[in-house]
Amino acid sequence: MDGNNQTTVTEFLLLGLSEESEQEDLVFGMFLGMYMVTISGNLLIILAVSCDPHLHTPMYFFLANLSSVDICFSSVTIPKALVNHMVGSKSISYTECMVQIYFLITFVTLDSFLLSVMAYDRYVAICHPLHYTLMMRPRLCVLLVTISWVIANLNALLHTHLMVRLTFCSHNAVPHFFCDPYLVLKLSCSDTFINNVTIFTEGGMIFMTPFVCIVVSYAYICSKVLKMPSVQGIRKAMSTCGSHLTVVCLFYGAILGIYLHPSSSYSLQDAMASVIFTVVTPLTNPFIYSLRNRDIKAALRKIILRS
Repeated sequence: MDGNNQTTVTEFLLLGLSEESEQEDLVFGMFLGMYMVTISGNLLIILAVSCDPHLHTPMYFFLANLSSVDICFSSVTIPKALVNHMVGSKSISYTECMVQIYFLITFVTLDSFLLSVMAYDRYVAICHPLHYTLMMRPRLCVLLVTISWVIANLNALLHTHLMVRLTFCSHNAVPHFFCDPYLVLKLSCSDTFINNVTIFTEGGMIFMTPFVCIVVSYAYICSKVLKMPSVQGIRKAMSTCGSHLTVVCLFYGAILGIYLHPSSSYSLQDAMASVIFTVVTPLTNPFIYSLRNRDIKAALRKIILRS
C-alpha cells in the first residue's frame, strides 16, 4: 500500500509474539492448551455455583458472572490467533479488528467492575455481618451486575466509535496476536488527539473508579480485621478475601503496567504483560478460587461423584 495516495486499509496483519516458526508452534500449543483449560475451568465454576444450593449467595453469584466474563474475554483474542496459525495467515479484516477491540474493551471493563463489586461484597460480609442479607439482597446483586454490563458496553462503544472515525493508510502491521487498541491507534495516519484525550480522561476514570473502590473496601476490611480479638476470627475473615485479592493483584498488576504510559513507549515487556491479563488471568481464576475455597471444592466433588 502506498501511503501517498491515502489507500484505506481493509485488513491488519497480526504479527504475533514471535517471528520464528518453531517459537510460533510452541506459542500455538501453549495458547491452545491454556484456552481449553480456561474454558473448562470456568465452566466448572459456573456449573458448581448453579447446581449447589449452598452456593446460591451473592459472593458466588458474582463469581459465576466473573467466570462467564473470563470465558468471553479469552474467546475474543485466542481463537483468532489459533485459526490464523492453522491456516498460515496473519491477517484480520478491518471489521473483525474493530469488533475485537469493542469486545476486548467491554470484557476488560467488566472484569474490573465485577472485581470491585466482589470487593464491596466482602466489605459488607466482614464489616456488617448482621446486615449482610439485607444489604446484599438478590435484587441489588442483579442491579450491580447489570450496571457493570451497561457501563462496560457504553465505554467500549465510545472508544470503538472514535477508532472507526480514524483513517488507516499504509501501515497495517500490529506487533501482537490481537488488535490491541493502543497498537492499532499508532497505525492511524489521521489525528488521534481526541482518542488519546478520551483514553486518559474517560477511560482512566472508568478504569480507576473500580480500582479505588477495591482499595477503599480493603482499607475498611483491614481496619475491621485488626480490631478482631481472636486470631481465628482474623484468619476466617482473611480466608474469604485471599482468593479475590490474589486475582485483583494479578489483573491490575499487569494492566496498570501497560496502560499507564503513552502508546509510543509500548515494548515487548508490555506485550508479555498483556498476555498475562488476556490469557493467564482468565486461566488462573478458576484455580485460585477453587483451590482456596472449601465450598467450591465440595461442590465440584459432588458434581464429579454424580457423574
